[in-house]
Parts: sequence; C-alpha cells; structure tokens
Amino acid sequence: MHCKACVALSESELGDVPEVKSAKASFANLSVEVTGEFGDKAPEHIARDLSEVLKPHGYTLSVEKQKHTPKWSDFNLALPIAGGFIALFILLQKLGVVNFGTSGTVGYGTALFIGLVASVSSCMAVVGGLVLSMSANFAKEGDPLRPQLFFHISRLVAFFIFGGIIGALGSAFQLGTGTTLALGIVVGIILLILGINLLDIFPWAKKLQPTLPSFIGKHIHGLKSMNHTLTPVLLGMATFFLPCGFTQSMQLYALSTGSFWTGALTMFTFALGTLPVLALLSFSSLGIHTKATSGLFFKTAGLVVLFFGLFNIVNSLAAYGIIPPVFSF
Repeated sequence: MHCKACVALSESELGDVPEVKSAKASFANLSVEVTGEFGDKAPEHIARDLSEVLKPHGYTLSVEKQKHTPKWSDFNLALPIAGGFIALFILLQKLGVVNFGTSGTVGYGTALFIGLVASVSSCMAVVGGLVLSMSANFAKEGDPLRPQLFFHISRLVAFFIFGGIIGALGSAFQLGTGTTLALGIVVGIILLILGINLLDIFPWAKKLQPTLPSFIGKHIHGLKSMNHTLTPVLLGMATFFLPCGFTQSMQLYALSTGSFWTGALTMFTFALGTLPVLALLSFSSLGIHTKATSGLFFKTAGLVVLFFGLFNIVNSLAAYGIIPPVFSF
C-alpha cells in the first residue's frame, strides 16, 4: 500500500465479500486483519480467495509477512525515462509553456504536468479502482457509459469550485510572506515524501506521508455501491477529499495563492492532467498497477516527483533571498 487511500480501498473491497464480517487494514504494517465465516478453509486458502477480490486494484494477500526486496533493475529504464520527462519539462519551461520559476509559483501548465505525473502513480490508481468498482455496479443494469461521463465531468467541476474556495480562504487569512514561504516548502517536502514512496526502496518512508484521516476515504468508497443516478456525480466530487498526497500538495499551493480564480484554475488544470489515464482506466479497463511493468511506472514517476519537490523547495528559498538562485531555466 502507498497511502491511506489504499487502506480505504482494500477495507471497502474486502468488506463487500459476503463471508467477511470486518476488515481492518494497517498502512504502517502493510497488513489487513479479516474476520468472518469461512467454514473449514485453511488460512492460505482464504488469503488466495480474497486476493482475487483485490487483484484488479493491484493488491495480493498472504498469510506470512512478505520480505521487502527492492527491484533495483527497474532503475535501468526508469532513470533515462525520468530524465527525458524532466528534460521535456525544462524545454517547456524555457519556451514559457509551463511556469515554475524563481518566484516559486506554479503555473497552469506546470499543474497540468504534475497532474499527468500523478495519474500514473498509486494515488490515481486508487481513484481508477473507485471508478471501476462503481462502473461494475452500473454495468449490471446495462448503463456502463453514462456514469463514467458524469464522474469525470463532476470531478473537473468539483476541483475547479473547491480549488477556488481554498484560494479564497487563503485571501481571507491574509497569508504573509513567511507563511507563503512555509507553504511552498511544505508542498516541496510532501512531493519529496511521495517520490521516495513511489521508488519503493525505503519502506519506512510510508510512515512519513501526511494524509487526511482515513475515515474520509472510507465514506467516499462507500458511495461506489450506491446505484442512484447521482452516485457518479457525488463520487467525482468526493475524490477532491481523498487522502492523496499529490492532490493535497496542490491544495496547499492553491491556499497560498489567496485568489479564487488562481486556486480554481490551478486545481482544474491539475485534475485535467490526470484525466487521460483515468479515462483509459474507465473506458478500457487499463490497469497500470496490475501489470508487470508497474515497478517501472512507479519508479519513473517517483524520480520525476523528487525533481519537482527539490525544484519547489529551492525556488521558494531563492524567491525570498534565503539562497541564491540555483536553476537558471
């Protein structure tokens, strides 16, 4: 598991199994405790059966704790791919397409870029899992397409409106120079932690990741089983509050802008950046997180996110004269 959204998803999916009475996942221990009526099945048999429920979302269960062994060979491809992605960002920066300059501000092109990176991370895989679970319920009634459209449209609208509200709140609080600098550094630190976790080489780093309370994610996942017409709309809006570090880092930046329109457009373009991969997850059942190449995807995304984290911290410090400018692009 990569974040508390994974906890909410695994508990929700296992809780829907008729034999399961309760499922309690632990992000710190990467485990789940399941109780229920399983007859005379052996624990290994139960774990195998329940793994089938979680496999579409990229999880498996085993009775014994698995030893974590980092797959260093993934870096052979992840490093050049991430390097190319970063080079593209620098080129777009020089051309003025994205704006992430020495002022520490995040332009709309950059928000779109970060959204694209986030869309191949585990956080977006969790949102994709939500979409697939919801669509399965509606598919039973012969309506697989319309709920997906409602979900994606309402998600974009919600990110625009809620992002604007956060930006307006920043204006109401009249954030000073020191607070704005602190928020910029916090955004960078969150991105660094996210990047380290995506590399999947330091298991202890998962405990450092700040997230919203897990009960929020549980309530959001509970919506997927409702077959009401408004369910896709509510679920799309609710993803704004999922405990996802990428979303939270952009929310903090929106708060620092002190502007309704800047906050709204920043969150909207971030959500727009996640749309292509989420749409593929919705309409083609694509599952990046279930493929053998998932380690390569996550490590590549992790390296790019580490770059963004360092970039944000250094530029924020340089913008306020604490250190001399480091990046000239």
